[in-house]
Amino acid sequence: MSYLVEVKPSARKANAAVGHAVLHEGTRREFGDRGAAEAWAEGLSTGADRPVWIHTAHPADESGVDAYLVSRQRQLLDLDGAYDKRRRRLRGSDDGDSGTLSAYADGGE
Repeated sequence: MSYLVEVKPSARKANAAVGHAVLHEGTRREFGDRGAAEAWAEGLSTGADRPVWIHTAHPADESGVDAYLVSRQRQLLDLDGAYDKRRRRLRGSDDGDSGTLSAYADGGE
């Protein structure tokens, strides 16, 4: 049995090892089964800043692949700490009010 995986652009942009693999082996790779594909993805993620993983193709997908190698978009990673920052500000423990109007209410003193 063959398990065909296509590398998505998100994975190439997120992980240099994936980009290197695509350069030398192309955007599609064939494995014996899903376990082998997942082991490959895990190997590419080891030591990388951003991990990649195998995502099963939708049953209506007509591309002929069984799965995709994907990664999280960079914009989502940039916002990971945003919730915590907002929560600190709402609790009143954020010291960054220098840019608010209240900082200028006393004439900038």
